[in-house]
Amino acid sequence: MTSRRHFLKVTAAASGAAAAGLALPGGLAGGAPGTSSHPGKGEAPSSTPSRRMRLLILGGTGFIGPHQVRYALDRGHEVTVFNRGQSAPGMFDGVEELTGDRAAGQLDALRGRRWDAVIDNSASRADAPYWVRDSAGLLRDAADVYLFISTRSVFSDLSQVPGTVDAPVLTRETTANWSEGDPYPYGLAKALAEEEARAAFGDRTTIVRPGLIVGPGDETDRFTYWPVRIERGGEILAPGHPEEDRIQVIDVRDLCEWCIRLCEERVTGTYMAVGPERGRSMAEFLYGIAAVTTAPLSWTWVPREFLADHGFRPYREMPVWRPPTPGFEGFARFDLSREVAAGLTFRSLADTVEATLEYHHSRDAERRATLRAGATAEQEREVLRAWHVRGRG
Repeated sequence: MTSRRHFLKVTAAASGAAAAGLALPGGLAGGAPGTSSHPGKGEAPSSTPSRRMRLLILGGTGFIGPHQVRYALDRGHEVTVFNRGQSAPGMFDGVEELTGDRAAGQLDALRGRRWDAVIDNSASRADAPYWVRDSAGLLRDAADVYLFISTRSVFSDLSQVPGTVDAPVLTRETTANWSEGDPYPYGLAKALAEEEARAAFGDRTTIVRPGLIVGPGDETDRFTYWPVRIERGGEILAPGHPEEDRIQVIDVRDLCEWCIRLCEERVTGTYMAVGPERGRSMAEFLYGIAAVTTAPLSWTWVPREFLADHGFRPYREMPVWRPPTPGFEGFARFDLSREVAAGLTFRSLADTVEATLEYHHSRDAERRATLRAGATAEQEREVLRAWHVRGRG
């Protein structure tokens, strides 16, 4: 017999939710969440790369680096990682490890070497532009392609629907609440780092701008909050409007595997890394997660205005959720035609949820009990009580 797990992976979110006994609002039927609608839908990328690469990964031991390394090794590439050698030395067999410290300008281990491509996983630091300036400048003549992992946070205006990768980005002049001499805020730091990469590599630069990166290995718990909360069951506070509020995130494996394939094909330019292609409504997102769990539960949808009055903020107490308030209308409505044409694919939401829960349950008891994002159980109960009192009033 087909297992329930397999069934949920290959059927639509709506069908899976119905099988779990959940009532869906109208208009949510459709294809499996996370699948691409472009030609070749459902087909895995070729397991045989067009060429074997010598790949340098700056970083390599954090959240996204290990996924890049594993996929590159699986595809037969020769991988070198460059980092301080403190986090996880010897993590991978058959991977050359070079030691240095970009924060201290210690790049000597990179000199006199040659690679086909470089992937720069610069940390979320105010000095990221200087890291990229120094490393890209040093490697300008030592690699064919420089791929920089940026962020959706570089945009200064996401009001356009659909959003595109060509939306205006932050500059020193347009960044609110920042003055010359202050540390660079996250989005501006990444935007300036993009400039440094292009200054060094020109049209040999690839910029990838992920949204929220989710899946196994994520220690921020911003996505993990929802699978863990829904797995616990009971009355669940669902934020905002079930159909008008949209979600576009990226599974870490989809992001990292695509970056390796971009390097293989020497694809350059600037791209978003969010998904799925048409996005999901908040209802599709939450009910799709519930379809992978078995706990009895009920939903209480609470409008964003009421949540704001009670101190519940998007991306804070309610992670992942970003309603289309002024300036954010296109935040989760990106047109991904360019990205899909360049080979971006999306695994199912069920796959991401299962892998996230498996990772979460592998952590020690203290870490499982203390998520780093989202409302506490008591905070959620308080807002739900207030909402029900309002309804009886």
